[in-house]
Amino acid sequence: QVHLVESGGGLVQSGGSLRLSCVASGRAARPWHMGWFRQAPGKEREFVSAISAGGSGTYYADSVEGRFTISRENAKNTVFLQMDSLEPEDTAVYYCAADLYGPVDTKPVDYEYWGQGTQVTVSS
Repeated sequence: QVHLVESGGGLVQSGGSLRLSCVASGRAARPWHMGWFRQAPGKEREFVSAISAGGSGTYYADSVEGRFTISRENAKNTVFLQMDSLEPEDTAVYYCAADLYGPVDTKPVDYEYWGQGTQVTVSS
């Protein structure tokens, strides 16, 4: 079993920044590929960013490229999402997820474990 806990969400004005964290614990202490997804009310869950197990590969949705930065500290089993230049369209519940098998994926169905989510609200 893999347990994921997100933190760092909140309310911020347009143009502001937030840093999300996701701490992983549980099964086999090796790093996994990790992803961030978000879901706004009435919309499907969408890919935001992902990072390979070793941290050398990072991937971003076009909508956040250049504004968001994903990183990880494997010694602390923690993945971060630095979000800058936030826009009202970024408002959503943000989830981290662990992908234990295969290459780094961008589809929610390919991730085996999920956190409970953290709310991000960007006011205009």
